[in-house]
Amino acid sequence: MAVRPNKTPKNAQKKVLQGKIALVAGATRGAGRGIAIALGEAGATVYCTGRSSRGRLATPGRPETIEETAELVTAAGGRGIAVRVDHTEPADVRKLVARIKRQHKGLDILVNDVWGGDKLTEWGKTFWTVNLENGLRMLKQAIHSHIITAHYAVPLMLGRRRAIIFEITDGDAFYYRGNLFYDLVKISVIRLAFAMSRELRKRDIAVVALTPGFLRSEAVLEHFGVSEANWKDAGKKKGRNSANQNDAPSDFMVSESPLYIGRAAVALAADRQVSKKSGRVFSSWALAREYGFTDIDGTQPHWGNYARRKYGKYKICDELFYSYWVPGLVELIFPDWF
Repeated sequence: MAVRPNKTPKNAQKKVLQGKIALVAGATRGAGRGIAIALGEAGATVYCTGRSSRGRLATPGRPETIEETAELVTAAGGRGIAVRVDHTEPADVRKLVARIKRQHKGLDILVNDVWGGDKLTEWGKTFWTVNLENGLRMLKQAIHSHIITAHYAVPLMLGRRRAIIFEITDGDAFYYRGNLFYDLVKISVIRLAFAMSRELRKRDIAVVALTPGFLRSEAVLEHFGVSEANWKDAGKKKGRNSANQNDAPSDFMVSESPLYIGRAAVALAADRQVSKKSGRVFSSWALAREYGFTDIDGTQPHWGNYARRKYGKYKICDELFYSYWVPGLVELIFPDWF
């Protein structure tokens, strides 16, 4: 079921991104779709890209398309433009960027959300027993695609006022994530945000990594046998996490719709002081408290607090953590490189 806002907070009703041009790479479903819709709520023109288009589905078992996402963006108050793109193919991305330049002259917001690794991840298996081909494919789909897209898109962002790049990840900490390849992807995109921020720090382009909590994506709703309209019915069931899935019904009750991380992206994109956050990773739940936005149902789910109460304390990327990153030795030796 598509994410359709039914209770919009005052801050989301304002067209704070009116006139902004955005590209959501990986907008077909999940967080990408939620972000695209939220950008539309805020008045942006959003290029919705991915490989699944009408009559040409790319992900087995999934019916969502980029055209549907674009229509939801327009319905939310923005302008959605669907373009079929394989972001692992440089020629595809180069053609897309040329089109954006031709039609809109520049780009204000880039969201790197290309993933496609759910079917490739083998939870609980050691790195020497997993399918190597699938693991390497995951790196190509979810890291290489982000680098390729940023490589071609950033020149369109230079000279724009308060442009921003989002790297969508999983988790706001440096902990191990249960599968070597999955871990490499989610940590690498956080590192991409940091590395790009260092090279762009004098260019008025912020780069942040952004994580949702327990995401009520289309696939997750299907797994629990519910829809966005009746998702809380899953809480009536009892049970613990499966051997290889975080699918305890009690955990699902603290889940968030894809629109929540979308509104987090809007809040950051509209923040005049966002450059102070560049190079760091943020969670939807923490940003909701800072900026005051809510989820689709008017609530503010806080996955971090819940997870600590149930599973134990863990350390997130905080000021002490970042103090080890800047300044680095290379920057001390070559302070004028970027």
